[in-house]
Amino acid sequence: MIRRGDPRLTAAIVACALFMQNLDGSAVNTALPAMAREFGADPTHMSAAVTAYLVSLTVFIPASGWIADRFGAKRIFLMAIVLFVGSSVLCGAALTFPQLVAARILQGLGGAMMVPVGRLLLLRGVRKDQLLTATAWLTTPAVLGPVIGPPLGGLLTDALSWRWVFWINIPVGIIGLIAAWRLIPRPEQGPPPKLDAVGLLLVGGTLATGMVGIETAGRGILPDYGWLGTLALSALLGLVAVWHLRRVVQPAIDLTLLRVQTFHVAAVAGTVFRIAAGASPFLLALTLQIGFGWSATQSGLVALATALGAFSMKPLARPLLRQFGFRNVLIGNGFLAAMGLGVGALFSPAWPAVAIFVVLALGGLSRSLQFTAYNTLAFADLPPERLSAGTSFYGTAQQLPGALGVVLASATIGASAALGERGAAGMPDFAVGYWVAGAVALLAVPLGLRLARDAAAEVSGHRFIPRPRAGDGSVGG
Repeated sequence: MIRRGDPRLTAAIVACALFMQNLDGSAVNTALPAMAREFGADPTHMSAAVTAYLVSLTVFIPASGWIADRFGAKRIFLMAIVLFVGSSVLCGAALTFPQLVAARILQGLGGAMMVPVGRLLLLRGVRKDQLLTATAWLTTPAVLGPVIGPPLGGLLTDALSWRWVFWINIPVGIIGLIAAWRLIPRPEQGPPPKLDAVGLLLVGGTLATGMVGIETAGRGILPDYGWLGTLALSALLGLVAVWHLRRVVQPAIDLTLLRVQTFHVAAVAGTVFRIAAGASPFLLALTLQIGFGWSATQSGLVALATALGAFSMKPLARPLLRQFGFRNVLIGNGFLAAMGLGVGALFSPAWPAVAIFVVLALGGLSRSLQFTAYNTLAFADLPPERLSAGTSFYGTAQQLPGALGVVLASATIGASAALGERGAAGMPDFAVGYWVAGAVALLAVPLGLRLARDAAAEVSGHRFIPRPRAGDGSVGG
């Protein structure tokens, strides 16, 4: 029987918040072409509706750990749900594209406090041997968001309006708010660390200016010197931020966490892989609706295949990690996941919908296993006193790649169309986007070689038996 305070119950409630965030993200991608028509914008430029949210999320996540320690993790979690739902109402009520972008920035602030702080509530109440189980309870319900999101987003867009893609968060948020208030206990916590306000400003400025520069590059939104200058400013702020973070005792982003091998691989390799994976939903929506001419409903029903594959992998993740260990899974499955992204370049209107569905489902299987491995590995070897810092750091590393992935896809499509002297992007350009995403995913694979063969064995349960070498006394003869 599961009772109040049980890590599985806490994980399921936090997963409700993650479900709402994932539902929102996956449904928005399906609705982008409809938004573009209403606002009179180029569909490939609608990526700003996605990146504005993700950049805001990323900018504010580094502060989430300190805010949770200062004002109480449970209190901040509840307030974040309220903010996320309220800003969702504003997103649906937007009358212009700039209004939508502004509301998405506010929504990102709510998300930045909601999911990382919820994860912190869970981690503070779970033992190492419970970590993989708790992660499964956290991610399995949350995967329902991407499962339901694409078809629901398509149906709402076609039957009502794209605005209902945001307003659907209202009942989900209310349920999560009541459950968290009644069933999650207030965790014990020590005094908050000193706030590194300078570090937060430098990190936030680096991320914000960098994403503005990338998002506006070559689109005529800013003159060339404008976006180039913004990128140069981002690089300068980034160098100053690293210098500052390495000097202060309690930095906004604790770079010393990268000295922990398992956290280093999960953060760095996971970021690279997530950039590639983040490009996929954006590419798929454009391929099916712009390239194939399908409706939002048809597109959403096929797109849910990826999430169904991911959902199907959840009960298999633990046995696979126990059997092969984190190192072998991240390397072997990393190749399969990269292939699953690149194969989208072969999609054409001649393909049966069932064939596309199967390919997407298989890709979802491999990506889900990769995400589960990275998410569990990140916290496997962190001591309890560093969980707050680790949650802020890893939360940033989780969310930033999503924005970069959308920008990568949008920029690749635009560059391909320009080089091909095509006035509007089409299927050849979408294919290039898939190939680039697959190539980026491959870059993450060699980073897994840095792991020891028995890395995080306490968490996975994997038993690595070294092969005996001749002459070491273990071989007979």
